[in-house]
Amino acid sequence: MSDRFEEGKAVFARMGGALVRAFLVMIVIALPSVLLPGTETDGRQMVALIAFFLGALTFAEYNATYPGLVEFRYAPPFNRIRFLVLFFTVFAITMIVKNDYEPTSMTILMKATGLLIGEAMDFPYSPVRLAAYVLTSDPESALSNTIRSAAGTAYLISLFGLTVFVLMLRLNGWPNRNGAFNVWVNLPTFDPTTGGDVINRLERDARINIALGFLLPFLIPAVVQMGASRLEPTILTSPQTFTWTMTAWAFLPASLFMRGIAMSKIADMIRERRKLGGLTENTGYIAA
Repeated sequence: MSDRFEEGKAVFARMGGALVRAFLVMIVIALPSVLLPGTETDGRQMVALIAFFLGALTFAEYNATYPGLVEFRYAPPFNRIRFLVLFFTVFAITMIVKNDYEPTSMTILMKATGLLIGEAMDFPYSPVRLAAYVLTSDPESALSNTIRSAAGTAYLISLFGLTVFVLMLRLNGWPNRNGAFNVWVNLPTFDPTTGGDVINRLERDARINIALGFLLPFLIPAVVQMGASRLEPTILTSPQTFTWTMTAWAFLPASLFMRGIAMSKIADMIRERRKLGGLTENTGYIAA
């Protein structure tokens, strides 16, 4: 009887956590369309559909006993840091963009703070300067100030989230501070039993992710510039498109950096366990 009670309690706890996560994902997706002006009815319906789909996907993933897509589900706070970085990036850029249409005390403060950050990060060959240069030809225009403010703020939030993760990794013993770390559960799309030695594969994936994380802030503006005749008018005239473009420009590199650092850490953990004689070559389980 006690075992059934505990099992039912665990099921309801997992379902409740999945519902909360799904709701938070839907809020992030809907945030720009709710706060920014100029969103038509069809656009709101499309955003609502996307938010519902991603919320349902999140609920199904976190309500399942074993994950299918979400990595590091049992290795907090990896996904929590990524979500917070995404949320604050979307919210900050939304407030900065809204200031150009419906200024309030909060949006004015966000825009002014963003300008200070953007100017501090606007130095030669920086991603912020490259983004501002690509999206507008007049560096002194109001649009250029908005781009610089949004880019600087988004990049700073991403760097802060990355720094917090590195500190958690160094100071808190992530990811196995609370028990065993299971590669199969936390990396559901990674099969450690195929394709050669698991350490070599993890280190290779880590290098690729870190390299992409470093290059994407420079590559994304270059891609935008190549398709400027088609993309630029939409990016600059649609508040929502601009918000999500700047969010992706800052969030994706930080997320890839975090994933690369995490996989490198896991490879080091497996190597250490092998030295202690606790692992065979293709084992995916690391005891604490």
